[in-house]
Amino acid sequence: MLGFYAMPEKFVKNYAFENTWGLCFLFMLWIVPGALAFTMIDGFAQVLSDVGAPVLMKMLIPSFLWGVGMLLWGKAINHIGLSLGFSIFIGTIVFIGSVLPFFIHGLPATNILMTLLVGIAIILVGIIMNGRAGILREGNSEEKTGGSSMVTGIIIAVVGGLLCTGFNVANEFGKDAIATAIQNNGNASWLTSVASMFIVYVSGGLFVIPYFVVQISRKKMWGSFKVIGAGKNVSFTALMAALNFTASVLFAYSAFVLGKAGGTIGYAIFNTMSVVVAVVGGIITKEWLTAPSKAKSALYIGLAAMIVGVVVIAYGNGLA
Repeated sequence: MLGFYAMPEKFVKNYAFENTWGLCFLFMLWIVPGALAFTMIDGFAQVLSDVGAPVLMKMLIPSFLWGVGMLLWGKAINHIGLSLGFSIFIGTIVFIGSVLPFFIHGLPATNILMTLLVGIAIILVGIIMNGRAGILREGNSEEKTGGSSMVTGIIIAVVGGLLCTGFNVANEFGKDAIATAIQNNGNASWLTSVASMFIVYVSGGLFVIPYFVVQISRKKMWGSFKVIGAGKNVSFTALMAALNFTASVLFAYSAFVLGKAGGTIGYAIFNTMSVVVAVVGGIITKEWLTAPSKAKSALYIGLAAMIVGVVVIAYGNGLA
């Protein structure tokens, strides 16, 4: 779902970037999470109260940083291109985001830890190969970027990736307290994931939504929402938001079910498979049809490595 969530954007017509993504983020970070949480969870206001301010603050700060990181990714792509930017960004997320839960819950047994780290390393190899494939396909267009811009873009991509790991950190900080509050208010335990993602997304929106409001106001683009087919555009951006939020809810539930190591295992699999799906989607839509053979070889090696890495991580969970 995460790998395909942006696909409806292809059908949005006559909207500028700020209109499309500003509307998408409004749905994604505030409207969809709020509508689902307050309609699906009985006594949701009481649930939040039971979770308590200390836990909510622990979740709010890394979630806010996640919102900043999402926007930095877009800035990085402007400097170094989609392929290299995406690879550095996701590579940072997978490696750092999967390891951070160890500092919250403690290290697992040595054999499990080593298996998980090997799996993450294999995934990183796959992501690097995927980035190389993209660069080869684009004729090394990223290399034509000025040296200072390239360095700036790489730094922004790494920093953005680091900040985006706040998504996983926030979920790990809050999931146990939220699970208790959810069940104490007579709700099914799986709704813990909906409540967790509500807090993460709304907190992330505290930066992202004002950013787009400022950008749209500065460029005087509020009138640009009124175009022919605006209703379809709103529907497609709402669909993008629903796919993204639902994907994160499924991740949060998997992390809860997987237990203590769920933040590592679930997060690595979640992000890796989203990349695999996105790449496969590109193959299906013939984006790679005219790519050179070296690019295709690197792409297939990358895909294989990412899938093998996921299997190794799953095996590590089996050891637990």
